[in-house]
Amino acid sequence: MKKSLKLAVAASVLASPAMAGNVENPLYLPTSGEFYSKTSAGLMVKISDHSRAHEIKGHAGATEFPIWRIQEDLGIGITDRLAIRGAFAYTHDGDIDRHGMNHGRVGLIWRPIQTLDNIVLDVYADAHLGGINKMRGAYTATGFQYDNYSNGRWGVDAGVRFGKTWSKLTTSAFVEVLQTFGNSHNVIDVSELAIATPSDGAPMLVTSVGVPSEISVNLKSTTEVNFGLNAFYQIDDRWSWGAGFKYNHHADNGVKSLATDIEYVSPAIAAVAEPEIQKFIDSLADMQDGFDEYIVSLSVANQLTDYAQVVLYGEYTFDTAHPMSQNGTDVKAEVGVRLNLAF
Repeated sequence: MKKSLKLAVAASVLASPAMAGNVENPLYLPTSGEFYSKTSAGLMVKISDHSRAHEIKGHAGATEFPIWRIQEDLGIGITDRLAIRGAFAYTHDGDIDRHGMNHGRVGLIWRPIQTLDNIVLDVYADAHLGGINKMRGAYTATGFQYDNYSNGRWGVDAGVRFGKTWSKLTTSAFVEVLQTFGNSHNVIDVSELAIATPSDGAPMLVTSVGVPSEISVNLKSTTEVNFGLNAFYQIDDRWSWGAGFKYNHHADNGVKSLATDIEYVSPAIAAVAEPEIQKFIDSLADMQDGFDEYIVSLSVANQLTDYAQVVLYGEYTFDTAHPMSQNGTDVKAEVGVRLNLAF
């Protein structure tokens, strides 16, 4: 009887981690030498909210569809408890002519705690790759127009992930902090930007006083916080499903100073224009463009072979945006398919 009990306990200990071998399991960690890849292709629809920024642009309540999204998550196990990983995402929104890499990180994840009853704790740190591309945009008659999704800033993501696996069910949670470092890695087209002249208040193009058509500014550093909850259920050897909730806090951006040297057309023009340009830069110290996202997700996965898995997923995002944010929505939904490989 004692021998049977010991065998049953051993079998349960060995079987439960196998569930975490499913790449869709939120506690999945590749073993030593194991490589994994998760390639997602999604289709998103958005309806803009009525923020002040959208009202100025005449875009309040506008529908953006289709928005194409591609994401790649990949990694390889260094040991059974340490892995290197990366995540990259690209978005193309033709309705607002905005496209580019919107997410990028590379780093390490380590599992210092893994108990016999399948409670685990992971810690991780990633380099935030926002500085790979310059932030690009332009001032137009209807406000600021973003050309891409980069913030132009490098940074560090650090967090913890923890949870428990039962025979078929896994629950987990994570908390992470993103610190970005301010810089001037941006290009802003100001060829249509006008300032008011002090004498009569008439608009005057900044390029007419000696400002280059493209400038850079020194952006402030930011601190952002994300956390989430996940549930995963292994139905059988082939089928599994997952559900999740994630909160993302996106901080307000801010301009510290002008990074481009200006050669005014004359000392007299400089005396008039320089205070007005500085006043404009000072007005951007707090851009009031932050927003918060509350994302709910569902997925179902089918194990095609020992090495390949296909996943259908859906996400719906609720958000609250600050007055000058162009990211606020009344509707934001995405559906897609994901191909997972592990070998």
